[in-house]
This record gives sequence, structure tokens and C-alpha cells, in this order.
Amino acid sequence: MTPVILTIITVTALIVATFIVFRKRKAAGLTGIKSALTPVFLFLIAIVNLLAYWFDLMGMINWVAMMVFLLLGAYFTKYSLKTENKA
Repeated sequence: MTPVILTIITVTALIVATFIVFRKRKAAGLTGIKSALTPVFLFLIAIVNLLAYWFDLMGMINWVAMMVFLLLGAYFTKYSLKTENKA
């Protein structure tokens, strides 16, 4: 019973967070795929962990995938900032 409840909470949180992120991106005027990659990779971490939990794949592949997604998410944060030229 507990895994089902945790899965429902995780999926609900991912759906709500996705709507919030894209609404904030629109309000900030961010466009393009590069600026969207940071939240995408961070959401992928949650999805990979959820799938690993359900299919009993908590091992080295899961950890490597998490670290790769975390590093890629951190790398693409440079595109999520809107810079203004002060001339």
C-alpha cells in the first residue's frame, strides 16, 4: 500500500511542478529548448528513481543515470538566466 501512495504523490508532484515551471518560464520570457533542459533533467531524476523503485533496479545504473542527469541539469542552468546588456 505504501509504494502505491508514494507513487501517486510523486506523480502528482511532478505534474504540478511541470505546470509551475512552464508558467514561470513563460512569465520570465524564457524561450527555447536550452533553457528548458535544466527542469527536464531534474524531472528525469525523479522519473528514473520511481521506475527503478518499481522495477527493483536500485543499483549502479540508477546511480550513474542520476549523476548524469544532475550534472547535465547543472550544466544547462547557464541558459536559464536572462542576461541584459547594459550599454
